[in-house]
Order: sequence, then structure tokens, then C-alpha cells
Amino acid sequence: MSISATEVKELRDQTGAGIMDCKQALKDTDGDIEEAMDLLRKRGLEEAQAKGRVAAEGTIGSYVHFNNNIGVIVEVNSETDFVAKNEAFQDFATEVAMQIAAQAPSYVSREEVPEEKLAAEKEIIAEQMSGELEGKPEHVQEQIMEGKLEKQFFQKQVLLDQPYIDDADKTIADLLDETIAEFDENIEIRRFERYEVGEGIDVEEEDFAAEVVEEIG
Repeated sequence: MSISATEVKELRDQTGAGIMDCKQALKDTDGDIEEAMDLLRKRGLEEAQAKGRVAAEGTIGSYVHFNNNIGVIVEVNSETDFVAKNEAFQDFATEVAMQIAAQAPSYVSREEVPEEKLAAEKEIIAEQMSGELEGKPEHVQEQIMEGKLEKQFFQKQVLLDQPYIDDADKTIADLLDETIAEFDENIEIRRFERYEVGEGIDVEEEDFAAEVVEEIG
């Protein structure tokens, strides 16, 4: 089908992709702008991943909760300093920091989870579901266990597997993929630290009711 220069310009303005890439994407999607945008993002992601270049530049994103009791710093890497200084890239790092503040993950990716931690979680789930698993074929038990592990552990403790706080239909991994496609560079969330006021401090619990009874008594 014939693609007009106006359509190409509209797609280019929205995506920043090259003219020929926009024209081809529109041809491949029969002129549908939305589908063409999705196609360009997918192709950009595939190209960036295929290059396999090292992401050694980047930025430190940060976020402090409004009442100052939670703070996060996160390192997000890019291939070039040019992308690292881009406002959209900086915004992405801030979004990731906000996600960490809100959902308190323990790991960036599944690869970081120690084997012993994973084994312990599986034991906990097996104990919780002992009645439900009883009598079921082994392969069915494994499927149920994997599903529970996904929901109870990975989606809570692993940042990339967590649902994005601003759009539960996508994960942080999806958000990362979109950012990679947008900039046509390898981008990585490398590490983070989350601080919460009072975390790790042992505080002696006081039974005020008991104290009142003793005072009266």
C-alpha cells in the first residue's frame, strides 16, 4: 500500500526512528500508526540486544518518600554518556527508584537469588500446600509449585518480575525493554539500595495495657 510522507512524519515525530524505518514499519502494518509504533519498539529492542555491547555509562537514580522515611538509590547503566544524560533516561531511573521504594524488592533479577534461598522458599510453599498437592501427579504438583513460587516470591522479591506500580499490566522487565527499544542501546538496572527509617534496629516492645493494670493494681 502507499504510505504518505505525512504518515511517515507523524510516526517519526512520535518515535524518533529513522525515516526509512518508519516507512517500512507502516508498510508492514498496513498504515496502522499504533501497530507501527509497537513494531519499531520491538525491532529496536531486538537490535539492541543483538549488539551485545557493554553498558558502562549511566546514572544514579534516587527517590525519597514524601514523609522522608524511605529512600532509594539505584544504578542504571547505558552504553553512552549521551543516553545517560537524556531526560527520558533520567526519568526511567527515577521510576525504577520509586518502584523499589514502594515494593521493596530484594534482588534485581532471578539470577541474583541464592540457590539456598530458592530452596527454602520452595519448602515453605510445599508445607503451605501439602493438602492441595496430596494425591496429584508429580508433574501437576510441580506446575502448582512453580505458579505459587512465581506469585509469592518472584513477583514480590525480584524487581524485574514485579508488576509496574503505574501499570500493573506490565512488569519492570517490560518497562526496561521499552526503554532499550526507545534508545537502541543496551540498558541495565545494575544494583540498588533501599533505606527505611528504623529498619534493623531492635526496639523493646512495651505492653502499655499491662503497665496500666500494674499501676492501678
